[in-house]
Amino acid sequence: MIISFQNKALEELYVHGVTKSHEYRRLPKDIVKRFIKVVSYIKAVNRIEELFLIKSLHYEKKKGDLKGMDAVWINDQYRLLFRSSPDEKGILVNALIIEISKHYE
Repeated sequence: MIISFQNKALEELYVHGVTKSHEYRRLPKDIVKRFIKVVSYIKAVNRIEELFLIKSLHYEKKKGDLKGMDAVWINDQYRLLFRSSPDEKGILVNALIIEISKHYE
């Protein structure tokens, strides 16, 4: 699967574990580690249904304002929002990492 990032800060965070971006530079180190782990999970799966098997992710398709996005838990406070693109057989070929959001804010 091809992972891409909506903004450079998320890519820096994934590759280097740090970023200069104001939005993400103050994330706790354990959240950054978990973010890297979660992106690796997404990268490793062949079908989106495989994310359901990793119970700690609490995978869900978003509705309402976020319709068309997928979400997984980084922890109980932070969510990773992304868009997945399966091919005609349901195999994931692309995932666009959109943002790390603080849940309920």
